[in-house]
Amino acid sequence: MPLPMMRRFDHPPSADEIEAIARAAMMGLPEPFAGHLREVVLTVEELADDPLLAQLGIDHPLDLTGVYEGVSIGERSVDTSGTLPDRIRLFRRAILDEWVEEGEPFEHLVRHILIHEAGHHFGLSDADMHALEEQA
Repeated sequence: MPLPMMRRFDHPPSADEIEAIARAAMMGLPEPFAGHLREVVLTVEELADDPLLAQLGIDHPLDLTGVYEGVSIGERSVDTSGTLPDRIRLFRRAILDEWVEEGEPFEHLVRHILIHEAGHHFGLSDADMHALEEQA
């Protein structure tokens, strides 16, 4: 599924634009991946909060573009029932900062970050995440 071209050049991409690009990337993944991600909550926030940064050992909020929070599919059991829903959080200002630094197409960057975080949901290695990104 092609990603929507939503970006205008008169302003930085909004949280809503980033979310739309990320959702299109999620649904563009092959099955069974796309189906499993329908239950994952996706949010776009300005920056990661201090407790999350401390938990991950990250000093500056612009160093974190996204995070997966939840229990990966391979680690689920009856003991994990009743937990909060799995969630992918993307951080707008960090994504914009990386976009400016790296110079790659914005939609490609958001897609790459989303697939990386979704890969954690599935318990994939970095090599597996790369292969999944190639399939999408």
